[in-house]
Amino acid sequence: MNSIRWVILCAAFALGGCTASQDERIAAVKTNQAKQDRENVTDPFESINRLMWIVNRDVLDRFFLKPLTQGYVAITPQVIRTGLLNAAENVQEPASAINNLLQGKPDDSFDSATRFLLNSTVGIFGIFDVATAIGIERKQEDFNQVLGSYGIGTGPYLMVPVFGPSDVRNFTGELVDRYYWPETVFSDPYAIGAGVIRLIETRATLLNQEDLLERSLDQYLFVRDVYFQRAAFELSDGQLGQQTEEEIEEEADDFADFEALLEGTE
Repeated sequence: MNSIRWVILCAAFALGGCTASQDERIAAVKTNQAKQDRENVTDPFESINRLMWIVNRDVLDRFFLKPLTQGYVAITPQVIRTGLLNAAENVQEPASAINNLLQGKPDDSFDSATRFLLNSTVGIFGIFDVATAIGIERKQEDFNQVLGSYGIGTGPYLMVPVFGPSDVRNFTGELVDRYYWPETVFSDPYAIGAGVIRLIETRATLLNQEDLLERSLDQYLFVRDVYFQRAAFELSDGQLGQQTEEEIEEEADDFADFEALLEGTE
């Protein structure tokens, strides 16, 4: 027991003594890895991924996810949607606390743990985001970002049924995150419900951006590029810029013009 206490004390002193230069080094490693991820995209399973993209886009999304999302948005008041999403995201805070700690960010880890404590109690099981209201912002980190912070690349690109774009590192990170408390002790209906809410709200944010996708020359490549840009942005903690909506739209316009030029030469 004493040895365990000494290990905990040593870890606490090590984290407490984390200097600004160490923070900068960690940030530099993450930013460098994010750049490599963007520059070295690998897609050895492209033929399978493209087939799964068609299944996701033309079957699962068109006939199930999109109608479900549109119906949910239409009949659910915004205040209820916000509360349900807050509760679904609140159960991820302990995972963020651990993942921040594993990346050498004790302050962010403390914020995540504090958010979970406040929102689960004062915020009534996370329905109300009390922590944000008093200035404790969400510092979401997943195990995928932990792996990236240690210089592990994304690995091959994957198009996962239902859930869409992913990669080997991200897929592995999501599996690990599911073994963090409290999700490990929740009953299946609650865990599934929280996952469905997060999925529907994610799909809802894309409803107004479908025109950009429809206008792209190659929808599969467009989604893959945007996915890796977003992943690099998150891994670098916002240091590596993400394409703005205007840049994406301009790129879509270029694709449309190029497509029209090809049609004119036929």
